[in-house]
Amino acid sequence: MVFDVIARDKKSKARTGILHTKSGDIETPFFMPVATKMTSKFVSPDDFTNMDAKAVISNAFILSLKPGSKVIKRAGGIGKMMAWNGINFTDSGGFQMYTDSLYLGSDKNGVRFKNPYTGKELYITPEKDMDIQLDINSDVAMCLDSMPLIENSKEEIKKAIEKTTDWARKCKIYHDKKQHKLPLNERQILFGIIQGGIHSDLRKISSKELTALNFQGYSIGGLALGEPKSEEYKMIEVCKKIIPEEKPVYLMGAGHPLELLEAINRGCDMFDSRFPTRNARHGSLYTWKGKINLLNKKHENDLRPIDEMCDCFSCKTYSKVYIRFLLKQKEGTGYRLASIHNLHFLQSLMKKARESIKEGKFQKLLKDFRKYYKE
Repeated sequence: MVFDVIARDKKSKARTGILHTKSGDIETPFFMPVATKMTSKFVSPDDFTNMDAKAVISNAFILSLKPGSKVIKRAGGIGKMMAWNGINFTDSGGFQMYTDSLYLGSDKNGVRFKNPYTGKELYITPEKDMDIQLDINSDVAMCLDSMPLIENSKEEIKKAIEKTTDWARKCKIYHDKKQHKLPLNERQILFGIIQGGIHSDLRKISSKELTALNFQGYSIGGLALGEPKSEEYKMIEVCKKIIPEEKPVYLMGAGHPLELLEAINRGCDMFDSRFPTRNARHGSLYTWKGKINLLNKKHENDLRPIDEMCDCFSCKTYSKVYIRFLLKQKEGTGYRLASIHNLHFLQSLMKKARESIKEGKFQKLLKDFRKYYKE
């Protein structure tokens, strides 16, 4: 078992737990900054530490291109290369099937990508993907999956599920074989990824097929991509009815404060998203009283911090007027300070969520955020 539930909300599916990895334990629910290339844009690993982030997620496929998974392996693994003492998740590269400039096609055996650096074609099989992530030596790896687009037909999404299940089976067999000689506490954890778009019947099929393979954890993929939130939450509920209660659940790509709480309310345990930092670079910042647009003229002479209730480095040190000026001037320091604030805010929100579940006050926290945030 890699996951222990330690507290539950009596009025919902919300829970706290402990995820056990080879690099240490982490309490759920938690949010992971996206460190695609072993860092977030304008945010460094020491910033992650200072904001009390315990885990980050990088992209194994992108890292396999540069600097190369073998280089990372020689460096002692992704954690050592980053000088990061936290927990590392890696995504398989399935999300890059969303990128026209990289994705060339797929078949039952794998995915064809275009190397953006050389122009050459790459063929990534489930086994190759597992080798990459094992070389990178992340704590938690994702299976190679076929992520359908929002606009895909139901028949196309059904075919994506068939590939996802087949690839997941191959990933697990190979991953288990490569690690069978290692002690359990030194093994990389592998999550299966459930797909199915916003079709309940397809989500049920994917959930049942993947849970039959008995992964250590499950990711819910292909959501938080622009579909109505009501559909996103419905799909979470469909999946959660099938995923065993003792398994951790990772909602991929979710990063809006209310969205996180709504997903926790439905039993999700971990999250990631690039949107908090991308939005921050455009002046869209989270506060405990709702979201603000720092680029609005009303903030141009405001000497207060972004949020007087926030204790992040940016809020403790700088004013709205200064950070706004830097953003308007497109200065990298402005992007960094705004990004640090949003990421720190989500770490604080997750801590508050964990505490409120233990104290039986989670529903109050959710009610407050429904008032301050609109999705």
